[in-house]
Amino acid sequence: MALISQSAVTFSGNLTSATPASDLLRSSINGVNGVPLKTLGKGHVGSMRKGLNITAKVRKVKNHEYPWPQDPDPNVKGGVLSHLSPFKPLKEKPKPVTLEFEKPLMDLQKKIIDVQKMANETGLDFSEQIISLENKYQQALKDLYTHLTPIQRVNIARHPNRPTFLDHVFNITDKFVELHGDRAGYDDPAVVTGIGTIDGRRFMFMGHQKGRNTKENIQRNFGMPTPHGYRKALRMMYYADHHGFPIVTFIDTPGAFADLKSEELGQGEAIAHNLRTMFGLKVPIVSIVIGEGGSGGALAIGCANKMLMLENAVFYVASPEACAAILWKTAKASPKAAEKLKITANELCRLQIADGIIPEPLGGAHADSHWTSMQIKKAILDSMDELEKMGTEELLRHRMLKYRKIGGFQEGLPVDPEKKVNMKRKEEPRPGLISDKVLQGEVNKLKEQILKAKETSSINMDQNGLIEKLRREIDYEFSEAAKALGIEEKLSTMREEFARAENEQLTSGQIENLENLKNEFNENLAKAPNYGRLKYKLNLLKEVTEAKIFAESYKKTLPLKAKVNQKFKEVLEKSNLKQNIETLKTEIEKSGVSAIEEFDQELKEKVLAVKEQIESEFVNALESSGVHVASKVGQPSMSMIKAKVDELNAEINQIIQDVIESTPDLKNKIEILKLEIVKDQNAPSKESKEKIEGLQQQIKEGVAAIMSSAAVKGKYEQLQAELAELSGGSDGSLMKEPSFA
Repeated sequence: MALISQSAVTFSGNLTSATPASDLLRSSINGVNGVPLKTLGKGHVGSMRKGLNITAKVRKVKNHEYPWPQDPDPNVKGGVLSHLSPFKPLKEKPKPVTLEFEKPLMDLQKKIIDVQKMANETGLDFSEQIISLENKYQQALKDLYTHLTPIQRVNIARHPNRPTFLDHVFNITDKFVELHGDRAGYDDPAVVTGIGTIDGRRFMFMGHQKGRNTKENIQRNFGMPTPHGYRKALRMMYYADHHGFPIVTFIDTPGAFADLKSEELGQGEAIAHNLRTMFGLKVPIVSIVIGEGGSGGALAIGCANKMLMLENAVFYVASPEACAAILWKTAKASPKAAEKLKITANELCRLQIADGIIPEPLGGAHADSHWTSMQIKKAILDSMDELEKMGTEELLRHRMLKYRKIGGFQEGLPVDPEKKVNMKRKEEPRPGLISDKVLQGEVNKLKEQILKAKETSSINMDQNGLIEKLRREIDYEFSEAAKALGIEEKLSTMREEFARAENEQLTSGQIENLENLKNEFNENLAKAPNYGRLKYKLNLLKEVTEAKIFAESYKKTLPLKAKVNQKFKEVLEKSNLKQNIETLKTEIEKSGVSAIEEFDQELKEKVLAVKEQIESEFVNALESSGVHVASKVGQPSMSMIKAKVDELNAEINQIIQDVIESTPDLKNKIEILKLEIVKDQNAPSKESKEKIEGLQQQIKEGVAAIMSSAAVKGKYEQLQAELAELSGGSDGSLMKEPSFA
C-alpha cells in the first residue's frame, strides 16, 4: 500500500479553539490528521497555498433551561452542577418568621425585651418582673406546642427556617461525600445523594433538599424532584445494594414536580421503578420524614423497613389545601381537611403507617436544629441495630409485610376499640399538662354558673368532675415535689412496708417513721420548684369546694325560698294591707319628696307603721304554714348593731394599744418580731423561723391576757345585752347567711 504524505492543515471558525483531544479524528486513509469529528460533518474544503482550510457552521438553538437555567447565577459560570455542589452555611442569619398561632408568644417576648431595655436605661432592678415574664413565656410555649392542631403542625413542617436534609446530614455524619448525576444526562438538585459515616459506620444517604432562602429554593425547585432526581436516587440504591451500605432516606417534599416536561420524561415511570426496586433491595432501609411528605414524590424514596417521623412532620396523599378544594370547593377549609386526613405523626403511628416519632424541641425543629439532628442520629442507629440483626430473607419479608398490613381488616371480627376514633370518649389530659389558665377558666365558669343559678332561683350543676381533676393535678404536683426534694425513694420503701403489713397493725416504729417523713416533707415543701403551682391549685380546689358547699346548701333552701315568696305575695294581696299601702303611696306623691330622709316626722311614722303591719302579717302567715321565724331584725336595727360593734372594736383596740405602750416587755417583743421577719425575708433559715414562731406565741398570750381583762369583758357583756334587746330577746348572736361570689 502506498503511503500518502501528510499535508499541513489549518482550521478557521468557532470550533478551532480549545478542541478536546478525545474529539479529534486521526486518519491515514484520507490524508487528514488532527481534524475534529464535528468539523468533518459539515465543512467547506478549499485549496490553499499550504494546505486545506475547513470551516464549520454551528446551528443556533435555544438554551436548555428545564427546569433550571444553565447558569442560575450570572456571577458563577459552569452550570447547575458546579454551582450547587458546595453546601455552605448561610452568610446571613435567617430572618425569624412568626406563624399566625405564635403571635401571642411574640407579645410576651416583646414585653420581656421592653422591660430589659427599661432596666438598662434606668439602671433599676427589674429582675423579678423579667423572671416572671420569662416563666409565663415558657409556660405559654409549652401549652401551645403540646396542644397543636393538625393544620398548625402542617405550618410548622413548612416553616421557612426548618432545617433541611443537608443541615441534618452535616450535623450527624463524621464525613459526607455528595454523589451527583443520574448517568442519563442530568443532575437534579432537588434530590441529594451521598455516602457518609456515623460513628465509623458507613451509610448511603439520599433525600429531598429544599432551599434555605428564596434564591436556594428556586435553584432546588422548592424540593420538587424531576424524573432525573428519582433516577439518580435509583442509581445510588443499586450502588448501596451492591456494596452493602444501609440506606437512610430523608423525606421533605410537597410532591414530585408536576409539569409537562416531567411527564414527557416519564415522571410516573421513574416513581414506579423506584417503588419496585426498593422492595427488592437486600440492605436495611430507614426513612425519616423531616418536613412534609407529599404523595408519590415522597413515597418514591420512602418504601423502607422503618419509617420514622419528626414530631411536627406530616405525611399525606394530598395536601390539606388540595383536599379542601376538592371536597369543599375552597382552600379555606384546609384545617378541617387536615384533621380528617390523619396526616400527623401521632395519627400515622396509631394507624401503623409510621413506626416511631422523633421528638422536637418546643418551638419546632428550627428552634434547636442541632438537638433535633442528634435525636435523628440516635433513632437511625437504634433502628439500624435492630434491622441489621435480620437475615436477607427476613429483611425483605419485614419490608413487604409492613406495607401489606396497612388498611387490612377481616370480616366478622369486632372493630378494634382503638380504631373507633369517632366513638371513643375524649381522654383526660395527663396530669401536669393542663395549664393554670385552663384550670382558672373552668373555675371562673363554675362561679358564673352559680351566680346565674342564683338569679334564676334554680341550680343544677355538678362540681365533682372539676374537683376530681384538681385533685389529680394536686397529687401530681405533690409527686413532683417529692421527686425534687429527694424523698421519693423513702416513700416507695414505706409503701412497700405498709403493703406487707396490710392485715397487721402498724408498729410504733413505722408510725414514728411516717410522722418523721411527713414533717420532713412539710418543712421542705416551700423549697420545691413547683411549690407555687401546687399552692395555686390548692387555692383553686378550696374555691371549688366552697362553691360546691354553697350550691348544695342553696339547693336545699330553694323549696323554702319559693314557699316564703308565695306567702309574701299572698300577704300583700290582703285587702286591708293593700288599701294601707295605696293610701301611703298617695300621701308620699302629694308630699313631693322621694327619699325617706326628706320625709317629715308624721310621714316617717306612717311608713314604719305600714312596714310593721306587713312584717307582722308576714310572720303570722309563715308561722301558720309551719315555718318557724326565730327573730327579725330590721334595717334600722342592723345599722345600730353595726355602729355598736364598730364602737366596741375601736375601744378594745385602744385598750390593747394602751396596754402595749405601758408594757415594755410586750412592746420590745413586737419590735424584735418585726426585725426577725425582715431578716427572714432576706436570708431564710430554720432558726429564724423557729424564733418568729416563739415570739408570735408569746405576743398572742399577752394579747389574750388583755382581752380577758375586766374592762374588755364588761364592754363585751354590755354590747351583748344591747344586741339581745335589739334582736327581740335572742342571745345576741348573729347568724350570717352563706354567700358565694
